[in-house]
Amino acid sequence: MGGCFSKPKPGMDGERTCYKNPGSTSPHLQGESFASGEAGLQWNSRLRWSFLRRSGARRSCQPAGRAAPGPTRAMAQPATSTLRSACQPPTLTQALRTVWRLQFATSRTWRMASVLSRGRVRCPWHGACFNISTGDLEDFPGLDSLHKFQVKIEKEKVYIRASKQALQLQRRTKMMAKCISPSAGHSGSTNVLIVGAGAAGLVCAETLRQEGFSDRIVLCTLDRHLPYDRPKLSKSLDAQPEQLALRPKEFFRAYGIEVLTEAQVITVDVRNKKVVFKDGFKLEYSKLLLAPGSSPKTLSCKGKEVENVFTIRTPEDANRIVRLARGRNAVVVGAGFLGMEVAAYLTEKAHSVSVVELEETPFRKFLGERVGRALMKMFENNHVKFYMQTEVLELRAQEGKLKEVVLKSSKVIRADVCVVGIGAVPATGFLRQSGVTLDSRGFIPVNKMMQTNVPGVFAAGDAVTFPLAWRNNRKVNIPHWQMAHAQGRVAAQNMLAQEAEMSTVPYLWTAMFGKSLRYAGYGEGFDDVIIQGGLEELKFVAFYTKGDEVTAVASMNYDPIVSKVAEVLASGRTIRKREVELFVLHSKTGDMSWITGKGS
Repeated sequence: MGGCFSKPKPGMDGERTCYKNPGSTSPHLQGESFASGEAGLQWNSRLRWSFLRRSGARRSCQPAGRAAPGPTRAMAQPATSTLRSACQPPTLTQALRTVWRLQFATSRTWRMASVLSRGRVRCPWHGACFNISTGDLEDFPGLDSLHKFQVKIEKEKVYIRASKQALQLQRRTKMMAKCISPSAGHSGSTNVLIVGAGAAGLVCAETLRQEGFSDRIVLCTLDRHLPYDRPKLSKSLDAQPEQLALRPKEFFRAYGIEVLTEAQVITVDVRNKKVVFKDGFKLEYSKLLLAPGSSPKTLSCKGKEVENVFTIRTPEDANRIVRLARGRNAVVVGAGFLGMEVAAYLTEKAHSVSVVELEETPFRKFLGERVGRALMKMFENNHVKFYMQTEVLELRAQEGKLKEVVLKSSKVIRADVCVVGIGAVPATGFLRQSGVTLDSRGFIPVNKMMQTNVPGVFAAGDAVTFPLAWRNNRKVNIPHWQMAHAQGRVAAQNMLAQEAEMSTVPYLWTAMFGKSLRYAGYGEGFDDVIIQGGLEELKFVAFYTKGDEVTAVASMNYDPIVSKVAEVLASGRTIRKREVELFVLHSKTGDMSWITGKGS
């Protein structure tokens, strides 16, 4: 993703503009780089790009009888006098969009639809937010920030300075402190101990270093691998651990972040600030982050011990599933995100794919029945067989290996491999005698600062319940990748007494059969769903409401609407049900620009 600039002037809106690829023959621009959005800064013209007017401006600037030209490379011919008199010089907002599009043009993406508002730009696909003055990451997911470039506006042109290297890298790792307290000589103690090396744990460690913390940090994990992108396991089952790694091992070495792999904590002594590992190793700490994640639920039916029945927890699990399913019969139990992603991935690998689900439709509790049925139809069109409103009664084996799945509906499904995706429970059993409070379901309650009931002990990730600020501080558990990132950072900031609070809006996405579904908000308990667009064509936006308030939105082929709504909710504003109903009733074009003004 692209460049960044000084903060917009008052009155700049958050409206999206789409630009097409400029048609350059090289994937990367030639020349040096760009400079800033403020007048008076130094710049040069080794790289010149003509300003790409917004589509409406192009139409208003055409001489009679001419078709609107497409986007052009730099050094374009000057506008005719007719065009010059009709067009206004680009505003800073437009220039920001132009340069933002510039970096996208050097990536694999042809179109850009970022949401620009409140001094930051939000990615239309993943929801990450970047400060347009510094390029720093302000909201997750993601680990890296963006490069800052210089820009100058002159009449109808935007002049930019950018190094080729920066454009090619498309990301920037923030400056970090290095450890000045090596473990040698006092390996039995650490300043910060992080239990769990998922997104929350890693972001906590990185944030500490970014904020100048130079003492010892130890991450411990049950996995044999360095921190990796676990959500990708169900989307790309044959991905190797090195492909999933969030940071290379050189990164941890460079910044003095120690990682203990295959290290299981069995006891936490908060009174003496000490943890005990399964192998007997003891480690004292000053500050503690608990981010143990969750453990997948397993089947409790007859035959549950047979071979080739899996939950997905590690890359090895995922790799073995796809290897065993190739050309054979696969059964997926559970039609939530994990189960449906696995089913989608296996359709091109397995001989047959069947899904077993207790509900009437996939995603019913999360997305509602109408959206669930539309997605179910997409799967059926890709030869996935569904067995709904039933459960697994028995797993039958032949020579110890799975051969059939017997359902309570009396159906018998041929199966060579079975993947179980029926939910997860917090992996907090080791805390039951620790003094850290757990709720009745085993989750760790924390406040807005990710602080547990024990001073100096924080918690983050899938295993916590926390107050959701924009839902009246309702205590919730949201096991999203993005939320784990945000919670890890807030925990780190409060370890350093910065008094940060959780305020991010939940955001998630999934991809199945080349279709991307995006979701923002917290819609649990919704009482109505208002849909704009066509579910049959899989081009829709669904607004989830509770009472008179929109609490969440989901979309497919409607970008960047979900990012726009996320930005409105993040601004503290409310979208009312009646506003959406009026829009759906009167809109013929599907234009969602009315939302823009709510979050600008």
